[in-house]
Amino acid sequence: MINKKSRDEIKRMKHAGHIVALVHKAMKDAVKPGISTKDLDDIAMDIIKSNKAIPTFLNYNGFPASICTSIDENVVHGIPSKNTILEEGSIISIDVGATYGGMVGDSAWTYPVGNISEEKQKLLKVTEEALFAGIEQMKPGNVLDDISGAIEAVANREKYGIVRQYGGHGVGHAMHEDPFLYNYSVGDRTLIKAGYVIAIEPMINLGCDDVESLSDGWTVRTKDGKASAHFEHTVLATDKGPELMTIIREEFL
Repeated sequence: MINKKSRDEIKRMKHAGHIVALVHKAMKDAVKPGISTKDLDDIAMDIIKSNKAIPTFLNYNGFPASICTSIDENVVHGIPSKNTILEEGSIISIDVGATYGGMVGDSAWTYPVGNISEEKQKLLKVTEEALFAGIEQMKPGNVLDDISGAIEAVANREKYGIVRQYGGHGVGHAMHEDPFLYNYSVGDRTLIKAGYVIAIEPMINLGCDDVESLSDGWTVRTKDGKASAHFEHTVLATDKGPELMTIIREEFL
């Protein structure tokens, strides 16, 4: 069952999303060759807690950190470590969740580490384009498959792989709520209504679709070892169209 969010719930989600966006602003500045993913996690933790929020990911099903840090062929759920040092030419997906007033904001972005190859630059550009193509369809009267199909069309145009086992999701009181949102067309005719909130998050690969989990029980990587990018916003459906929830807002500064 998909629950519409009330005006008060939406306000709290916007505040949570604002905090998530503050973290991403800091990540954009901090991601450089030589920094550890544990250092990035510490920065994120400080920002979330100083804004009177809770790091949603920390202890979620036992996850040991406040952000997910996934490098190159690692798609999602990478665990920050003081021994994992960013290297020139890599890309890193940073997934951030913050809970404020009992409501969750969730957003991911993939950042270049120093100078990256043209191939990786294109992957980031196309995956971000796929995200916003999906967001554009998040409006009352459309169906979930309109979002999925828009994401798939962008990936197919470039003959990139689409991660099949993971996708977007409802979000609100919990990080994962109904519905599950595929990043490719499956014919889901669930109607989008004003007040629905979904985390839209394409995960697109330079190579094949297939992924596998590592022995740490969390990290997911591409089976062919080729790079993957991941972009995500929490999005509200309104009668005026889609509204991004995970952006910096003046009223909360």
